[in-house]
Amino acid sequence: MRRGILIFLLLLLAFLLLALHQVWTLLSLLIVSGHQYGITKPSLPALDSPRIDPPAPLIPKLLHQTWQNTSIPEVWRSAQQSCLDLHTKEDGWEYVLWTDDKMDEFMRKEYGWFMDTFEGYRYPIQRADAIRYFVLYHYGGVYLDLDDGCNRPLEPLLQYPAWVRKTVPTGISNDAMGAAPGHPFFKRVMDELKSYDRSWILPYITVMGSTGPLFLSVMWRHYTTDGLNEGDGVIRILFPEEYQGTKWAFFTHHLGNSWHGQDVQLIFWMAHNWWLVTIFGFLLGFSIIFAIWWTYRRFVLKKPAGDVPKWKIASVRSRFPFWRRASAQKEYELVSQHQV
Repeated sequence: MRRGILIFLLLLLAFLLLALHQVWTLLSLLIVSGHQYGITKPSLPALDSPRIDPPAPLIPKLLHQTWQNTSIPEVWRSAQQSCLDLHTKEDGWEYVLWTDDKMDEFMRKEYGWFMDTFEGYRYPIQRADAIRYFVLYHYGGVYLDLDDGCNRPLEPLLQYPAWVRKTVPTGISNDAMGAAPGHPFFKRVMDELKSYDRSWILPYITVMGSTGPLFLSVMWRHYTTDGLNEGDGVIRILFPEEYQGTKWAFFTHHLGNSWHGQDVQLIFWMAHNWWLVTIFGFLLGFSIIFAIWWTYRRFVLKKPAGDVPKWKIASVRSRFPFWRRASAQKEYELVSQHQV
């Protein structure tokens, strides 16, 4: 029995270690801040400084955005216009709006090897996510979601090989990014997109994990732990204070979430009631462990009747000498110890 319990505990430990290995990257995102790669306020010119390009800008003056067609919804026009006003042709900027037709033409011409996956995405937002990685790798520049408005010129951010923004409480986002052409991080992101093309039942989780911010955060952690986040391949981080909400921040945020479905309400409820979810998770986990133990004990540890080791029979006889074998069929009868 003790041996059986030991085997069960070892198997359970192996299972838990395997599960921990599978989610280790996600858990590490909870404790890794990325502050060593931060773009801090002291490193940026003052808000009222003259508009001067970095001495050797690495990111070209290209501003990329995506939408289904050229008819931008009214809710985002002010945000789009704020960026166009601050980044004009006179200042050397080029604006590119990637419509569905333009995305398809670009991908077929430049990255035909990815077209099966690109066309196979179930949700349009997955194609909008993927195209931004390919465009930044191919042309370089700055990508912005349409719900991101511009609060100040972006020239100071062009001095870095690449940058993304930090999200709270964990990970990075893909709604505002910049990169030099051919940056190795975005090459890695492109190469990994196929292997992360999976369905996770709920649309929100599927999008987040296959092409969205969660996918990009996992790529960032792998890239960093592999020792690639350095030198010309470094990715700098724009933290919330420099992203929005302060007068010196680069961006303003407008109403977005155009692709969110009904399942998002469940996800947000879980986020706001995390303590209930945690308690339920522990109860579910212990219930599963108990069910596995009961099954293991019932069907593995239990031996068939009659399959009793000889040493156990000998032990019983030595302790209870008044038991004697009465027949060849292993039947026993009680007799007197003083029978003559």
